[in-house]
Amino acid sequence: MNKIYLSIGGLLLLLAVITGAFGAHLIENQLGPKAAGIFDTGVKYQFYHGLGIILVEVIRKDLQSRLLRFAIYSFFMGIICFSGSLYVLAFKDMMGPAIQYVGPITPIGGLFFVIGWTLFIAGVLRAKRKIN
Repeated sequence: MNKIYLSIGGLLLLLAVITGAFGAHLIENQLGPKAAGIFDTGVKYQFYHGLGIILVEVIRKDLQSRLLRFAIYSFFMGIICFSGSLYVLAFKDMMGPAIQYVGPITPIGGLFFVIGWTLFIAGVLRAKRKIN
């Protein structure tokens, strides 16, 4: 197992918990329920895919497939694009019109998630079991 991938997954989960607490306590009071909902969606997807990174890395211990490593990369990019853009969009009312360019990044992040899960499925189906 690659300690770096496991550590990145753990770090993303830690940041999801911290970010979620921040959102729960500050955003709804300051920016309203719509912004809080957008922010919460970003936190949820960061959490799910942080766990996904750890899951895939644990599975990689027994299965030999480069596709699984690419699934991890795709999940990471999805978190950056999808969750990251939602965090920024939650502050849209405070940041003004310049933020409008972030909106199109969200579906790109969603596409990274879809690609990551597709790579995961293909990697598992095509993998060769490692010999210990």
